[in-house]
Amino acid sequence: MRASRALPAVFALAVAADLGCLAAGLHSGHVVAKVLLMPLLAAWAARAGGPRLLVAALLCGWGGDVLLLSDADPAFMAGMACFAAGHVCYLVLFHRHGPPRARAGVLAVCYAAALVTLVVLLWPDLPAGLRVPVAGYSTLLTAMAYTALTRLRPVAGLGGALFMLSDTLIATGVADWPQLPRPDFWIMLTYAAGQFLLVRGTLDARPAPAAAYREVRQTTP
Repeated sequence: MRASRALPAVFALAVAADLGCLAAGLHSGHVVAKVLLMPLLAAWAARAGGPRLLVAALLCGWGGDVLLLSDADPAFMAGMACFAAGHVCYLVLFHRHGPPRARAGVLAVCYAAALVTLVVLLWPDLPAGLRVPVAGYSTLLTAMAYTALTRLRPVAGLGGALFMLSDTLIATGVADWPQLPRPDFWIMLTYAAGQFLLVRGTLDARPAPAAAYREVRQTTP
């Protein structure tokens, strides 16, 4: 129990260390801190009794994090594949939380419009070999974020939206669009916050244990 409570704090410290290194231009410190983030979240999810698919999604993210430390094109493609596998894990997990909530249709139109707009704008500036993979990955990511919002609580929806923002910043960098100062800082900030909120939202959305339910029924007049 104590470990499951301490792990989010340790994760926050690792995020702060990573962002501090990025702000200061300390690449080696960033490498060390970055590779710790998803294992810490996965350990928290596991110790808190989270679903295996949640842990799997985080470990896929860790694989993507490690691969994207390299600037080589094959590593970028492999990293994107790891993150895509993580989104599939999230999608399957979120679909287990029942039917979509109210206004899901309106939200679907909004998310689809955002996806199409982004892909159309990025398409001419992306390297030819990345256009189709980025479009496919963006579709999967958008579906994950939409499902998080419509089937879990708003916390998870915000996590999915921040994940989308993080990957959009990466995509605009690949397309050689103008970037914010220290773009890696903003990418990691939105990514770490997004993954944390997805974990928090998933854990919060778990049904109450059957034993607790029985106790409530027994004490109800």
